[in-house]
Amino acid sequence: MSIKTATLNGVATIEIARPEKKNALTVAMYQAMADALAAAREDAAVRAVLITGQPGIFTSGNDIEDFMKRGTGGEGAGSDALDSPVFRFMRALLDCDKPVVAAVTGAAIGIGTTMLLHCDFAYVSDEARLAMPFVALGLVPEFGSSLVVPQLMGHRRAAEKLLLGDPFTPEQAVECGIANAVLPAAEVVGHARRVAERFNQLPPGAVREAKRLLRGPQREQMLQVIRTEGEGFTRRLKSPEAMEAFQAFFQKRKPDFSRF
Repeated sequence: MSIKTATLNGVATIEIARPEKKNALTVAMYQAMADALAAAREDAAVRAVLITGQPGIFTSGNDIEDFMKRGTGGEGAGSDALDSPVFRFMRALLDCDKPVVAAVTGAAIGIGTTMLLHCDFAYVSDEARLAMPFVALGLVPEFGSSLVVPQLMGHRRAAEKLLLGDPFTPEQAVECGIANAVLPAAEVVGHARRVAERFNQLPPGAVREAKRLLRGPQREQMLQVIRTEGEGFTRRLKSPEAMEAFQAFFQKRKPDFSRF
């Protein structure tokens, strides 16, 4: 298993630990993260959740080979029922009523960036690079990013990130509100853990209710947007454009969209 979990001093840690594949996420890893979030929610000893990766890499996004094998077969992100492990993870992160702190230890691509939109705190390494290259893969934005990113950045800058897939720096992530602060690479996990441990000193019921109030006004809209994005993602996975993008990825060449 490439997801490691541990609970220490009131903090449930979910560590993406597949550095040999740049922490690319498989269906099994999504399910493990969903299960870990659900367990943290139910554990009274847990006051906060910490999500982190490996030195130099948070996650490179989906494992495309695993995604193609499973996603178009109803077991991965493209499940028509939206009950795949990917969407279970999305729902578990949305439903987590305890504070979630992300320590972005390096590159955060695709869902590596969009999951930060649903964490309560995000601290990024000065080595981090964030990007949402969905359109370049013949796909569409996911995990509510088509709603939240324009709210944070405005339409024009959101178009740069979601339509062109332009990467952005850690400083830009802070400036637009996706992250709280940029820290030296060696300090980001420790700082994020200290923030998570602060909730040991706060009344847990008040924290949960305050988080619900912070997230509540947009919750139903968010769920609908995620569902609509998921339906579009499903269709696009089977499109000739996505097939060309995936084949180009495996063949280590630039995709050719001139015939579409």
